[in-house]
Amino acid sequence: MKYYAAKINENGNIAIDDTLLVKDFPATAGSRILEGFKPLFNAEAVTRLENAGYTLSGKTHVGEFGLDLVGEFSYYAEKQEKLRGAAAELVANGDVKAALGVDVNGATRRAAALSDICFLKPTYGTVSRYGVISTAASGEAVGAYAKNTDGIKEIMSVIAGYDEKDGTSLRDKQYEYKNDCEISGLCVAVIKELVEKADAKTKSEIAAAVDALKEKGVVVEEISCSLFDIANTAWEILMTAETCNNISRYDGVKFGHRAKEYKNIDELYVNSRTEGFNFLTKAVILYGSDVLSKNRYADCYDKSLRVRRVVADGLQNLFAEYSAIIAPVCSAAEFAAYEMKDAFDKVFAEGEFTAAANLVGIPALACGKVQLFGKQLDESILLSLAHAFEKEGE
Repeated sequence: MKYYAAKINENGNIAIDDTLLVKDFPATAGSRILEGFKPLFNAEAVTRLENAGYTLSGKTHVGEFGLDLVGEFSYYAEKQEKLRGAAAELVANGDVKAALGVDVNGATRRAAALSDICFLKPTYGTVSRYGVISTAASGEAVGAYAKNTDGIKEIMSVIAGYDEKDGTSLRDKQYEYKNDCEISGLCVAVIKELVEKADAKTKSEIAAAVDALKEKGVVVEEISCSLFDIANTAWEILMTAETCNNISRYDGVKFGHRAKEYKNIDELYVNSRTEGFNFLTKAVILYGSDVLSKNRYADCYDKSLRVRRVVADGLQNLFAEYSAIIAPVCSAAEFAAYEMKDAFDKVFAEGEFTAAANLVGIPALACGKVQLFGKQLDESILLSLAHAFEKEGE
């Protein structure tokens, strides 16, 4: 498997996924529509890493606009028989110390789970989105891959913090990431419905994590909760609507792929976008257009915004009782290659495990097959809980 869309430095220790801008290097978000585009500036998270003395190894392949399961549908990457995320595999193999990724629809967390490493999707607004090729701006977040929680806290401590260039960046916040907080006596909840939908290997890893937490004095309770199913539907609607709006700018005129055959400006737009987007992106655009249409706006888009508040309130009530929530990252420990025509349904099905964090902006940590959700700005609690069960020597 070829992991890099563009190599920057053979001795680099940080990989950057191709949804983040690196000055003078191609930035395509895995899509043909952005073929040949080279930005004139760095993403803020990239600048902060370089200023802290880290060296970029290269830009890694991502699925087109981060909409697929783990990055399998990049226009530029070779086809895979067993699905893996490029950045996650580089970290797992020890080729780089860590990597940055943009979590739009849970693909980064699933990639971490399949490669048996960690990925933290932080609280929305803690890491600048300046320099991200944006799709679903209200829920996407720049996060970090690392082999263990030590690596996550190191990278997050560098990239987090207020950025005046990002209107969604949280003001006046100072972040300190720890993985050694006292966890004895904390109470965490395991979501019964999500665990039941996971395969045997994933269930086994969650059970082992629960046992390790109990040995550290953590109280673990299994609960039923319908919020994750509701959150998935709401985020699917909002995500597709925002993506439809955001990528409408890619038309074959200013930069990127331009069709060679066209007779007028309308054909230029249509042909360029037809050739430039893959089937999954087109499906997202069509679905997003539908939920934003006059006849569907109130019932779909507006209602999903209201559901976002319902889910946020419901999770806030849970976090008043529990310090964290445990769930699988995805339904299976392995994913085989599949036809792109099935992607929309497959991604939606897997979204039930991940979408809540994107919908309401809470942090979510994937540590192997185990996922931890926490209340806003509680990343250190998640890291400390994960540290209690992460594999020794990693």
